[in-house]
Amino acid sequence: MSANWRPKSVRVRLALWYAGSLGVLLLLYAAGVFTFLERNLFRELERRLHDDFEVAEEMLEVRPDGEVRWRVQGHAEEHGEEEGWVEVWNLDGKPLYRSKSFARARVDPSLLPLPQGSTGYSSLALPDGSRVRVLTDRYPLGDVSVVIRVGRSEERLRHELWELLGLLALGFVIAVGAAGVSGYVLARRALAPVGRMAEQAVKVTADRLGERLPVANPDDELGQLASVFNQTFARLEKSFEQLRRFTADASHELRTPLTAIRSVGEVGLREPRDERSYRDIIGSMLEEVDRLARLVEQLLMLSRADAGHVKLSREPVDLAELAREVAEHLAVLAEEKKQVIQVGDDGVVMTEVDRLVLRQALINLYDNAIKYSPERSAISVSVRAKDLSAILEVKDSGIGIPRESQKHVFERFYRVDKGRSRGLGGTGLGLSIARWAVEVHGGLIEFESEVGKGSTFRIVLPLAEKGSGAEATSS
Repeated sequence: MSANWRPKSVRVRLALWYAGSLGVLLLLYAAGVFTFLERNLFRELERRLHDDFEVAEEMLEVRPDGEVRWRVQGHAEEHGEEEGWVEVWNLDGKPLYRSKSFARARVDPSLLPLPQGSTGYSSLALPDGSRVRVLTDRYPLGDVSVVIRVGRSEERLRHELWELLGLLALGFVIAVGAAGVSGYVLARRALAPVGRMAEQAVKVTADRLGERLPVANPDDELGQLASVFNQTFARLEKSFEQLRRFTADASHELRTPLTAIRSVGEVGLREPRDERSYRDIIGSMLEEVDRLARLVEQLLMLSRADAGHVKLSREPVDLAELAREVAEHLAVLAEEKKQVIQVGDDGVVMTEVDRLVLRQALINLYDNAIKYSPERSAISVSVRAKDLSAILEVKDSGIGIPRESQKHVFERFYRVDKGRSRGLGGTGLGLSIARWAVEVHGGLIEFESEVGKGSTFRIVLPLAEKGSGAEATSS
């Protein structure tokens, strides 16, 4: 069907498909019924011809003068010969006898072909368009062999078949029409929920993501579809809310160092100062610039991670060695608060990761532990292998995380103590980056915390397979 002629309405297409399918089934059924009845009617006609042939065998006789005649006059009428007729021919093709029913059957003997050729049942077409069914066979009549042919008109049979065909055609048209109308009504009722969902879906916009599609029956296919869309809208609403919160938090975080830089610069320009004062002002500005640069770098990393543009260069890495390396790197920060980072391990624990990406995750965990632990405290780091996993734990004795805040700690820009965190230089992105860095390697990051007693963050990664090469691979 051409696309220009294709109905646009689903209801119309369903109705046409329903009517078309039913029409094909009705055609097959009608063809089967017609063929069955036609075969039975012709079989009944041939049975009558066989009976006529047997009667002819019994009733025909040859007189001494060679004339072929019926034994008992009037017997033909008693046996219903008014519907059939009998012919007798010799083997040379000369007619010997014709029953009186030829006249009543309105059969012109001159129009019938000679009974030559094969014997058995056959259908003969007359010049006037009518057809007759005949049975032809040889039969020994007295001392001679003759050919007997009995026949009956097919017109009554064919008339009945045409009447049957007309009834089937009329029934087919009525049934297909009714099927089309009922199919349209059923399709309209079945698709009514889709129309209601479409009307409701138009109302869903970026500002109205709280709208939901109506679910008439949650157990049927349309109800399940509506439920899936509602779940999708819920996820979109949550994502938009996170995006709005992220944008607001990012704007606020970017505004803070910019405002500080502007304020310090304005104060420094109000009056002449000595060289040392200017150095202090420029140093404060550089600290804010450094904080701004770190924030922008973290935002870019998260943006690339969300877009899937971060390519990992995986290689076998000893997790214990990496833990000691990060501890040495942040030892200066710990010494400022007279803290000690203690690293314990059970030997070599190999995992296949991107060293720089996982290193950033460890730096963020160590940095949090240093910030939130009191002075002269110890930060414990342990590395071990268990089953098929490499496990690294960072344990501090800091302020801990309240229970109501624990489900938010990995959210971007979230701070348990907002004022203190900003004062310590935090951006609220460290744990978000750490979780991404672990999960992108197929790992898991979790924590346990109790207010006033500290927190323990745990990284679980797959152990490297034995025999892994040392060459870096991109994924």
